[in-house]
Amino acid sequence: QVQLVESGGGLVQAGGSLRLSCVASGRTFSRYTMGWFRQAPGKERRFVAAISGRGTRTMYADSVKGRFTISRDNAKNTVYLQMNSLNAEDTAVYYCAADYETSTGWDLPLRFDYWGQGTQVTVSS
Repeated sequence: QVQLVESGGGLVQAGGSLRLSCVASGRTFSRYTMGWFRQAPGKERRFVAAISGRGTRTMYADSVKGRFTISRDNAKNTVYLQMNSLNAEDTAVYYCAADYETSTGWDLPLRFDYWGQGTQVTVSS
């Protein structure tokens, strides 16, 4: 069982930056593929970014490429999402997700077994 706790959300002006963090419980964090998803009001949950267990492979949604960076610190059981050049379309609840040694389907919410409670990101224009 893995528990995930996100933090770092908030209100930011368009063009600004935020860094989200997600701390995971457990001793085998480096074996988990970690992902970030987001859900805007009235919309389905959508993939944002994912990173392999050792951090050697990353994947991004086209809408955030070049603006967002996912990273992880396995010594701290933490995954990060650095978000730059934010715009109103980035407004959503952001969720951290984990799955054990997943190598494919990173952009599919159903692939991930563990989820955090979410953190709200609001970008004002």
